[in-house]
Amino acid sequence: MADFLTDSILPMGPEGALPILHDREYRVRAYRLAADRLLIHGAVRDQKPPGLYIPGDPKPLTVHHMQLALTVAFPELVIVDAVCEFETHPFEHCPTITGHYRELVGLSIARGFTHRVRELFGGPNGCTHTTALLQAMAPVAVQCFWSMQAAQRREDGDDDYVPGGADESGQWRRTINTCHVWAEDGDLVAARERGDGGGVPVFMRGRLAELGIEVPGRP
Repeated sequence: MADFLTDSILPMGPEGALPILHDREYRVRAYRLAADRLLIHGAVRDQKPPGLYIPGDPKPLTVHHMQLALTVAFPELVIVDAVCEFETHPFEHCPTITGHYRELVGLSIARGFTHRVRELFGGPNGCTHTTALLQAMAPVAVQCFWSMQAAQRREDGDDDYVPGGADESGQWRRTINTCHVWAEDGDLVAARERGDGGGVPVFMRGRLAELGIEVPGRP
């Protein structure tokens, strides 16, 4: 298992703040099952601080813990299997909805996914927390395009490959109009259209310099 940072990504509470009332965390991980398959695991967990609900209780109290496992065809990004499980829930009837999330099978996890999820699982048709988790999981599949490419290059023995050059596969087109940076009339899309590659991402430049690795596409 790869090591990841586990420190808090939230700032410290303001000085003199009232006690914390609630903690919600999402965790999403993607696995490469094969060259044409992704497995995306997601979980959401809500906790109450020690002693808030049960006086004298020294431990945090978990009130929700839902998990989803999506097997996704690559590069089509179509869900081919979906398993939903409830680890912790408030009412006995809660888990009866887990089977309904099998309706995810056959859906594209790319464009239009958010709207379709709301149609299928919004309101009384689903679990609020599981449906919110789905919205957090979908972007991870798109993030895996470049990761799958990098993993394949490693498997093929190209240990020096660094993402950031021209994308001959055209996978980047899936991100057009997904945010302000990828606006169809923006500079980044124009650069991609010219075959410039758009440059090495900001989050990689400092690390490359730290490791003494030349930034791809630069002298």
